[in-house]
Amino acid sequence: MKQLSSLEAYLQASEYIDYFDAQIQAVILSFTEETETKRIQAAFEFVRDQIDHSFDIKSEEVTRKASEVLNKRHGICYAKSHLLSGILRGMGIPSGICYQRLTLFDKPEDGYCLHALNTVYLREHDRWIRLDARGNKEGIDAQFSIDKERLAFPVREEYGEKDYEINYTQPHPVIIQTLETYSNAMEMYLGGLPEDLSQ
Repeated sequence: MKQLSSLEAYLQASEYIDYFDAQIQAVILSFTEETETKRIQAAFEFVRDQIDHSFDIKSEEVTRKASEVLNKRHGICYAKSHLLSGILRGMGIPSGICYQRLTLFDKPEDGYCLHALNTVYLREHDRWIRLDARGNKEGIDAQFSIDKERLAFPVREEYGEKDYEINYTQPHPVIIQTLETYSNAMEMYLGGLPEDLSQ
């Protein structure tokens, strides 16, 4: 995972990672676990389990900023990655965003899409790990794991899927353009997700 800049850059608030929002600050205060690693796990499980994936609940509303995702309690993977990064950064824990190129549903003929997940720096272990807070359901079982990644979607290279090895400090412009272009999440999900980061 290629780190783009200093750890300080992975702590910054921004338009879409707006962790100074009062609701986000209140959530941050609810994590009182005794170690930083346990607080990271609690934050990850909160976003994974308490914030719905918009497609899973068939919501047409598009959420974009971390504060919107928390307020509305749903978002697609792009938006959920903004929230998790915001919560972690608000706790003083470096967090970034990274992407995968996946088949939209199951096979290459279904087309491809970008999938967003998070990175987090574990000070207690002096290394980055990836976490996927997309939300579990039948066939998807993403977990917090330090030793072996347990993501929502294992990459299948034989299907043209891949991991992008860049740890972004902010959401990629292609992702923001997608979220801002659409006002209907179902239309965006079914026909408007970018297929790769070169677009």
